This record gives sequence, structure tokens and C-alpha cells, in this order.
Amino acid sequence: MAPGQPVDDLFLLASANQAQSRNGPYWNITFQDATGKIDGKIWSPKSQDYPSLEPGLVVRVKGFVESYRDKSQLRVDHMAILEADDPDVDLADFLPTSCVPPEELMEAVEDLVTEHMKHGPWKKFCKKVLGNTEIRSRMLTAPGAKTVHHAYVGGLLEHTLQVSRACMALCDVYPALDRQTLLAGAIFHDLGKAWELSGGPANDYTDEGRLFGHIQIGVEKLEPFLKKSKTLDDGLKMHLKHLITSHHGEHEFGSPVRPKTPEAFILHFADNMDAKLNIIDQAYAEMDKTGQDWSPYMRFLERNVYRPTQTPDKSKKNNGKPENQCLLPLKA
Repeated sequence: MAPGQPVDDLFLLASANQAQSRNGPYWNITFQDATGKIDGKIWSPKSQDYPSLEPGLVVRVKGFVESYRDKSQLRVDHMAILEADDPDVDLADFLPTSCVPPEELMEAVEDLVTEHMKHGPWKKFCKKVLGNTEIRSRMLTAPGAKTVHHAYVGGLLEHTLQVSRACMALCDVYPALDRQTLLAGAIFHDLGKAWELSGGPANDYTDEGRLFGHIQIGVEKLEPFLKKSKTLDDGLKMHLKHLITSHHGEHEFGSPVRPKTPEAFILHFADNMDAKLNIIDQAYAEMDKTGQDWSPYMRFLERNVYRPTQTPDKSKKNNGKPENQCLLPLKA
């Protein structure tokens, strides 16, 4: 959206709060659709037509894009609130989604189980958990975080798949690792996020998420399956729970315990790496819009990031020119 551009379109209200200026009350709003977000204003006296606004509403907006402090912002001239059952409303149009359909991501995770799980009890355990109706439905729609990384529909599965792939690749480098226990830990390390976060338009922390956090929730969700598995060795069960409870690495990062096995270290580093690379990938997407080589200061990375010149490689698309990452092909 460029300054001066007229707007007549549907948006989701990602946030809405009222403020006061010398000319009267006004609304600060963040509008959202599947392509991103833009801040907006409803100035007085028009703002008084809306005594209350709640995040999650779908609205039709007419107005213009303005520039404010070098950022585009939407000035609202008219806004109509649509009903949830309006035929024009499809929430999928307003929520950012993984660039690979979640069903394909789940299939790729299951393919890893088929490929690498040679120990029958591990394979049966993983298939039982992934085949559970509630767990499967939640994993297909869950975001990977509230705001920082993979914060979109399918984000949890996308992150899970990439962490699992990274762990399996590192097992080729370090063959002494317990590949199968590590894979189970990678697949289920963030399972609790499917209950920690509400997903949907608000994507906020649930009561359960605020009170316990995704690490404890994840272990609790797996416990019934572990108890039912009579053929899985107790030592393997204990190691899996250690992988999950230690994957944040350090106490200051919310980890109840620190990694104490080689597999736990590998999972922690793979998890941290994928999260940071996703943050950088999103920064590159924003840099594409401005043509900049440097990002703004990124609080979660505590630095700016730079897009370096790429070595030409004719085997890659665009001859090695920079392009945003999505995922590696799911099929060879």
C-alpha cells in the first residue's frame, strides 16, 4: 500500500484502542489480512460513530493510505462491520498461513516417522499421537508462536518439520546420536503450543498457556500415550521427556532443566536455529518492500540483519539471487 492509494477492501481488526487528541477522541487500529498488517486511524468526529471496537471483527474499509513518520498508514473515511456469517467473510483470507498447506506439512512429518523410526514401539507411539483426532486437528492450525517466529496458521507444523529435518541431518554428521528418540523429541517438542496459544485472529495466550506454558502442557498431553505404551522402554520415555523439558536450553529462556544429553543439545540448537532463521526470513520479506540491504534493529535478535551478496549458482532458482525462503520441497 503506497501513500495516496485509495482503499476499498475487507480487513480483520488485529487491534483497536481509543486515544484522545486536541480535536477529540480517535481510534488507533491495526488492520490485517493474509498478506500482512497496516496501522490505521479513525479521526474525530467520525471515530464517535464507533463507541466500541474489538479485535477479531471483519470490516469493510474505505479510505486512503497516508505516510506518517515514513510508514504507510490507513486513514479511514468509512468503515462497516460485517457479520461473521456474511458470505463475503472467509477467515482464511485474513490470517497469514504457511506457504506450504498444513496437510502437506503433516504428511512430511509422518514420512519422517516412516523413514527413520525402525524401532517398532517408537513408530507405534508416534503414529498414535499424530493420529489422535484432537492433537492432529490442533497441530494443523496452530501457530508456532504469538509474534516472534512462525506466528501464522501452520507455523507450528512448519517449525516442527524443519527442526526434525535438521536433527536428522545432524544424525548423519554425528552417527552416535540416538536418531529415533531425537526424532520423537523434535516432532513433539512444541506440541504444547497447540494449547498454549488460541490461534485464530487474536492468537493470544490461553488461560492454560499463561498458567503452565507449552513445555509442561506438551509433557502432560503425551503422558497418557506414554503410559499406554507397554513396549516402549522406560528409559526411552524418560529421555523423550527430558528432550522436551530442556529444549529451551537455559533457565533464563524458560527451560525447566538444561540439556544433559547429546540429543538434548542437538534439539535445543536446532530449535533455536530454525526460530532465528524464520525471524530473519520475515525481515528479508520486509526489506524486499523497501529495497534495503539492512533491516531495522530487531529486538528479539538484538541486532540489525544484513542481506549479503549471494554466490552465483545456476543450480538454484534465480541463479543464486536472494529470494525469500519457504521450505525445501516436501518431496524429492
